[in-house]
Amino acid sequence: MPKFDTTRPVVHRAEQMFDLVADVESYPQFLPMCESLKVRSRKERDGKTLLIADMTVGYKLIRETFTSQVLLKPDEGIIETKYIDGPFCYLDNKWQFVPSANPEHSEVKFHIDYEFKSRTLGFLMGSMFDIAFRRFTEAFEKRADQIYGRNG
Repeated sequence: MPKFDTTRPVVHRAEQMFDLVADVESYPQFLPMCESLKVRSRKERDGKTLLIADMTVGYKLIRETFTSQVLLKPDEGIIETKYIDGPFCYLDNKWQFVPSANPEHSEVKFHIDYEFKSRTLGFLMGSMFDIAFRRFTEAFEKRADQIYGRNG
């Protein structure tokens, strides 16, 4: 049952980082192993947005698509992802964006906990997923630098 948690200070506002992570359709442009992402549905209510999305990830000759529910809570600075269907027994992911004392900076908290259904797939993809998840926050920070510039 791989799990990964990190907190990363960034030189971008919490709202900017939230918006960047919430823009799931852009993930294939910069996120490690993400080959495609399609939003099936989008519902808004009480200032929150619920997405159902299919993400295809790949490494070498292996391709897997899984479906997730993504809950965007901008007022709380939180994005929660719950697994629906695909190669996992479960996958839980949470992002939290916390303003810093400097209003142009923030902290990005990232948590992911997952387990593959298949031991074989877990063996083949597990180490690459672990590496990719460890690089996620870095990939988003680099993307933020490209879009927003550096607020040094």
